[in-house]
Amino acid sequence: MVQPAWQDPVLLPLDTAPVPEYGSGSLADLLPTLVAGQGVPGFEATIPELAPADRNCVFLIDGLGWEQIRSHPDEAPFLHSLLSSSRGGTGRPITAGFPSTTATSLASVGTGLPPGEHGLTGYTVRNPETGALMNQLRWRPWTEPKIWQPNPTVFKLADAAGVRTAQVSAPTFEHTPLTKVALSGGSFLGRLTGEDRMDIAAERLAAGDRSLVYTYYSEVDGKGHRFGIDSDAWRGQLMYVDGLARRLAEQLPPRSALYITADHGMIDIPFDEQSRIDFDEDWELRAGVALLGGEGRARHVYAVPGAEADVLTVWQEVLGERFWVASRDEAIAAGWFGPRIDERVHGRIGDVVAAAHDDVVITASVQEPHESAMVGMHGSMTSVEQLVPLLEVRS
Repeated sequence: MVQPAWQDPVLLPLDTAPVPEYGSGSLADLLPTLVAGQGVPGFEATIPELAPADRNCVFLIDGLGWEQIRSHPDEAPFLHSLLSSSRGGTGRPITAGFPSTTATSLASVGTGLPPGEHGLTGYTVRNPETGALMNQLRWRPWTEPKIWQPNPTVFKLADAAGVRTAQVSAPTFEHTPLTKVALSGGSFLGRLTGEDRMDIAAERLAAGDRSLVYTYYSEVDGKGHRFGIDSDAWRGQLMYVDGLARRLAEQLPPRSALYITADHGMIDIPFDEQSRIDFDEDWELRAGVALLGGEGRARHVYAVPGAEADVLTVWQEVLGERFWVASRDEAIAAGWFGPRIDERVHGRIGDVVAAAHDDVVITASVQEPHESAMVGMHGSMTSVEQLVPLLEVRS
């Protein structure tokens, strides 16, 4: 049978997108569950598999997804040995949230809210007040943090309820807007080396009868972006952070629970035209588009007023076999950003939202030269990006 020269694309059905487990097993549910077990009022234990502990420590390793740990038992023997402990001994991961990117995930962790409520709905999003793109990781251009994200953090509420609360991270993060809106409350302790962070985290955990300590390591993600997760540089970082996790676990004071998690996973994208679609060189994708936000695997597309339907149609026709492509209303209705969208957040979501299904990214070589050159990418809802561990050690 002769096939026609052209036929309509077979679009990925939106109901096949694996929506994060908001309300039962996402990053936004972690701290509320822990502080509920410590008796902080106003919180519920929404991850039912986790048993309460008087002292809770969260070690977040940037970029180290569930599938990366499973695939590297030799480089991460300690973390790999804990896989069966994940999610309260069920041996299951939790989900990051959409998009699976650092600013969004850290805000979900710290506020205990899904993206649709805390409002950090992507790497870059449109500010409805100014019409300009706002980079929510680097906080450019400057936007008043308390207006952009007005909800109190779980750390602040726990600290006010008498829980000894601390964040232990790199000193450079202490005064950043992202830290203020997502991770502030209690004490911030800046330490340069990973070893120092593990040691001081254990000390602060022991400092109170009820304590909540958060610590963070970024370079697994950094090496993945630059060299890819199939590189020796990335494997070296994995080996290093495996040792850090063991160091912290061995110092836990009595009545403690350590949870090792991540903000997202990562996938390497080949440098070829089929895998990297350059928005800046593609006239079809640019037509009717006023601003391109998000990142390569999770795009917010803001249309010229009146062109929203046409932009959606073109993006579906060009990309719909390899991306889940939805209108803003469809993405909201599908629950991609959580069960509720705050009014101030609605206009930050793209008129069109495109989430990668295949091993493909939408780069922007002129507008985003640094991001377009990255090897490792993340942002979408595929298992390699979305699933994160919740490894547990108790004393």
